[in-house]
Amino acid sequence: MRAEFPEFRLGSVLATSFTATLTERRGDAVERIPTPRRLVDWLAVEGLAVDSCTNSQLDRARELREAIHAAATAAALQDPLPAAAVRVINDCSVEGRAAAVLTPEGKRQWRLSSASRVEDALGVIAADAIDLIAGERDGKLALCASPSCRAAFFDTSQSRTRKWCDMNTCGNRQKKARFTASRRKGA
Repeated sequence: MRAEFPEFRLGSVLATSFTATLTERRGDAVERIPTPRRLVDWLAVEGLAVDSCTNSQLDRARELREAIHAAATAAALQDPLPAAAVRVINDCSVEGRAAAVLTPEGKRQWRLSSASRVEDALGVIAADAIDLIAGERDGKLALCASPSCRAAFFDTSQSRTRKWCDMNTCGNRQKKARFTASRRKGA
């Protein structure tokens, strides 16, 4: 990873990890894929390696990211899905031509139609988002309790009551704020 950019927040769910390439949405937003090269880096980390990315492909990726965030947020709140977001997710899913292949170790891996097909990678991400939003996985979509974050995340905890998208960032920040406030109150 490149030192001049904020590090990626990687999770176990592809679609919500992708939405986490823009964090602190309600505070001082942090863009984690500010350049086409940075999107190439993120895709490689996620097993969707491409050789290059154009500015228009980066724009399309960001459009997909925001559509997934909007649809996941609506699903978490049990609101109707925004039609424009559904359209973008569906279009990206259809445009992709990636194929799932089985590795000798018994793992699923994605094979893109060519190393320059960012659209294939976006199709994989869109298909993952469809699985989540359609409720086809064991877990539930939730929103981070941090007022500056409000990221959509997929809660697979046993009780389905997780509060933060990431305990190491938002969770710790909230716990530290409560601790500091309680110390001030006691002083």
